[in-house]
Amino acid sequence: MDLNALTQFLVVARLEHLSRAADELRVAQPSLSRTIARLEGELGTPLFDRAGRLRLNDAGKLFRGYVERSLGELDAGRRAVAEATKEGFGTVRLASETFLTLTGPLTAFKRDHPAVEVELLWKPAEEMGRHLRAHDVDLCVASQPIASEGLEAVQLFDEAVWVATPRDHPLADRTSMRIDELADQPFVTARKGHWMRRLLDRLFAARNLTPKIVCEGDEPGAIADLISAGLGIGLIPAIARRAVTRAPVAWIAVDDPDCRRTLTLFWGADSQLSNAARLMRSTITSWDWGTDEPR
Repeated sequence: MDLNALTQFLVVARLEHLSRAADELRVAQPSLSRTIARLEGELGTPLFDRAGRLRLNDAGKLFRGYVERSLGELDAGRRAVAEATKEGFGTVRLASETFLTLTGPLTAFKRDHPAVEVELLWKPAEEMGRHLRAHDVDLCVASQPIASEGLEAVQLFDEAVWVATPRDHPLADRTSMRIDELADQPFVTARKGHWMRRLLDRLFAARNLTPKIVCEGDEPGAIADLISAGLGIGLIPAIARRAVTRAPVAWIAVDDPDCRRTLTLFWGADSQLSNAARLMRSTITSWDWGTDEPR
C-alpha cells in the first residue's frame, strides 16, 4: 500500500471531513476522495459510512489502529537509524495534559542534555494510550487514569486537591469541607476532558450532584488568579501551594479520600525507546516532586 495514501487516510479518519482533510493536507478534495476510494478498493470494504456526515465505520476503526502502529514503527525506525549513525543527538516526544507541573524536570533535562530535541505535545488523557501504542509519542504524563493495556507506567506523585476560595469568601475561614456543602457554589474550572474538570464532575456525580460552573477555560494555570479575583471557587492541586507566584487565595481541605491527583508517566510496553526518550524518562522519574529537585 502507498504510504502517502495511508497518511492521508489517517487525517480523514481523524477529521471525518473530506474538505477539511484536503485543506490540512494541501491536496485537492477530488484527489483525496480518489485516494480513499482506491484504498477501500484494495481492502475490499468501505472504511467510512457516507450516509449524511462522513463517519469512520468499524472496519475503518480497526484499520486505523494498524495504520497508526505501522507508520509509528517506520518513524521509530527512522529515528533509531539516525541515532545509531550519529546523525543527530535524538528527539524525545513528550505528551501531557499540562506542562506547568513539568517545568522543573524539563528545565533540568535541557540543561543536562542541550543537544537533544524535545517535542512537547498536548494530548487529552483518553487519547494517550492510542498515541503511545501507535508510537506517535514516546512518553505521556497524565493526572488521571488512562487505559493501560500495552503500556508500562510509574507513579510520579500523589497529592491532595484542595478547594480554593477568594480570601474574603464566606467559606475562607473553614479548615475542611464536604463536597455536598459546595453544591451551590460557583466554580471556576478547566475545560471538559482536563483532569481537574473530570475530578470535579466525578466527585459531584458520586452524590448525584452537578457542579455550578461559571467559568471554564483552556488555561488551568489562570484558575487560581480568577478565583482570587472573586469569580468563584475551584479545585486546585496541592503543588500549586508551593508555587512562588501563587495567587492570594484561601485553601480548604476537602473531606473526601477521592479528592486527589495522581501524576503518572506512561510509555509503550513494547517500545524500543530511543536514547533521548530513556534520558527523559530517567530525568522525570528521578525528580523529587516534593521539593522540585532531582533526587
